[in-house]
Amino acid sequence: MSTPAEIPGLLIGCDFSCSPSRRKPIVMAAGSALKGRVLLSSLERLDSLDSFEQWLRQERGWIGAFDFPFGLPRELVTQLGWPTQWLELMAHYAGLSRPEIRNTFADFCDGRPVGQKFAHRATDKPAGSSPSMKWVNPPVAFMLHAGVPRLLAAGVHLPGLHPGDSRRVALEGYPGMLAREVLGSRSYKSDDKARQTPERLIARKDLITALEHGQTRLGLRLKVSHAQRDALVDDASGDSLDAVLCLMQAAWAAQQGAPGYGLPADMDALEGWIVTSRI
Repeated sequence: MSTPAEIPGLLIGCDFSCSPSRRKPIVMAAGSALKGRVLLSSLERLDSLDSFEQWLRQERGWIGAFDFPFGLPRELVTQLGWPTQWLELMAHYAGLSRPEIRNTFADFCDGRPVGQKFAHRATDKPAGSSPSMKWVNPPVAFMLHAGVPRLLAAGVHLPGLHPGDSRRVALEGYPGMLAREVLGSRSYKSDDKARQTPERLIARKDLITALEHGQTRLGLRLKVSHAQRDALVDDASGDSLDAVLCLMQAAWAAQQGAPGYGLPADMDALEGWIVTSRI
């Protein structure tokens, strides 16, 4: 296991969109870590899925946390009769259209009692995450559909799920988990300009301050310049800050080191796991 002083190379946090555009891009936060401090070096915006895949294929090493699910609930997969090996399941899933996914999952939910409509992965409860079969608010099922096939096409390494280029390590992240640890139920972002309130701006400032002071269970401190801090505060959508939250998760995973990067030994290799959701 690496010590905080030995975290290697480039770290990445990705705030993902399944339909990226100039208005709602994919945001990639890049940084490095040393002695328990995570230094933000850049924020890059990608306005298409092709640009995302090209980014993944670059010849450089990194450890990254990506804000989209890497797997589906075993209960769902079993009931639908889909493949129960991860790679075969992802190939099957990639071959479906978004309307087919929506209709299949809606039919699944319609046959279940109120309060138990969605199937959940084991990681959802400790992370507080939405079920990966959810197709709206947020459309994480479509995010999986857009994201995982591109990770596979780029040949990256997905610990516990699929071997690939060990220089490029992709882990599933979830910024909402760290944000709730600091803010509780306070909201810090909105894509709706009418809801981009002073209260949410204050929440973003409080969240950044907590990250700078190392006030999360990760035990890592964020280091940003004044200009970077202002940029994170000013992005009322929260996309830039979400990418940085994922960067913090990537730094923690890198600190744990290969081969598991902090993923639990008993992780379900069909469902996947959100890194840092059980420490």
